[in-house]
Amino acid sequence: MPPGDVHGSGTVLGHGSLAIYPVTGLAEIVPGDDLAGLLMDAVTHVATGDHLAPVRLTDGDVLVVTQKVVSKAEDRLVHIDPGDPGAKQRLVEEESVRIVRRRGDLLITETKHGFICANAGVDLSNVEEGTAALLPIDPDRSARRIREALEHRHGVSVGVIISDTFGRTWRRGVTDVAIGIAGIAGVVDLRGTPDATGRVLEATEVCIADELASAAELVMGKDRGIPAAVIRGVDPRWLRFASVAAEIIRPPDEDLFR
Repeated sequence: MPPGDVHGSGTVLGHGSLAIYPVTGLAEIVPGDDLAGLLMDAVTHVATGDHLAPVRLTDGDVLVVTQKVVSKAEDRLVHIDPGDPGAKQRLVEEESVRIVRRRGDLLITETKHGFICANAGVDLSNVEEGTAALLPIDPDRSARRIREALEHRHGVSVGVIISDTFGRTWRRGVTDVAIGIAGIAGVVDLRGTPDATGRVLEATEVCIADELASAAELVMGKDRGIPAAVIRGVDPRWLRFASVAAEIIRPPDEDLFR
């Protein structure tokens, strides 16, 4: 298969182009499931337009997986009393190391991972009533496990991004970001390189992992039950060892707002 060939059809991606495919047909994930194996099975039925066609994972692809299915597979599910209005708030506080802001039922908190987000990532959507999904204990490790399983068992080397939906300070709306990565850069440092006019960039660092997570969400959606996507055509230079904890989380001494 030539570089950039989508699925052996002769369609080749141009320079700088990306193709993003939703992974459909994944069964409901339950604790203890072999998530990597189920994803590998499902990815052969990726939607490529108006039909299903085999799009085998190939070296250099990036697999984006939503936090929710990772949390389910890792049994990060807890019981919550739907009749207790304070139950969620107590759970959020347990999952937080710091309350950043509080407004009514909404808490902006810092999680144990260092994420600043609403309600410590505790989520009641797309789970059974009376159940809350918590963030993976170590999302970078979750991404590494999926990547290593795909490489060792299926012989394919891909980047893996665990994505979640976050709001952004001072901006309305939500977008997907990377909370765990393996085999794909978190941040690409362009400082010292020339821009299109030849001027040297002095401060530009691009969060590639967040951009890819957000792009993948466009084909997954919030209400379609599609928990994964394959991105093809990423710059091979981005495929390297990386982690969200090491590259993306801003250390407190660099934060102007604490």
